[in-house]
Amino acid sequence: MSPSQLGRLERGVIRRPTLEQLSRAARSVGHKPWFALYPTGAPVRDAPQLALLARFERLLAPPLRLQREVALPIPGDLRAWDGRITHDGRTASIEGISRLDDVQEVTRRIELKVRDDPEAGAVILVLNRTAHNRHILAAHREALRVGLPLDGAAIARELRNGRIPRAGGVILL
Repeated sequence: MSPSQLGRLERGVIRRPTLEQLSRAARSVGHKPWFALYPTGAPVRDAPQLALLARFERLLAPPLRLQREVALPIPGDLRAWDGRITHDGRTASIEGISRLDDVQEVTRRIELKVRDDPEAGAVILVLNRTAHNRHILAAHREALRVGLPLDGAAIARELRNGRIPRAGGVILL
């Protein structure tokens, strides 16, 4: 790719670049091109996460109740917690992940939400109980323990007794 063509691509002069042009441009700046296909249309693509949150919700004993999709209190910010439990002046914010692939990314995302949401309280990371997630968690649990110290049994015990856990943690469901 010539420098002038790369410049036109960077400035957006080339309105409909080809996949080859984009690949060449990516390689020229040291990136490996990656191509992915995503389904279109109306089907729900977050069904595994919705099922995960439903399993979590079944752990909650009264008076606890899950509020879903709690937006961060910043106008125009599109981020949200997957859920929130509030009772007796205590709060737990819920982050549900069906497939854990990047522990550092998840940790950063949670830390940023906590930083930007003064009402976040304890954070509970809810993961699908899959062989993949168990393997990742076994290898990286200590990296998560600083911000999410409680393990699943302690979290489940508190929730089944109608109490919000004293700290954040990770639970596999």
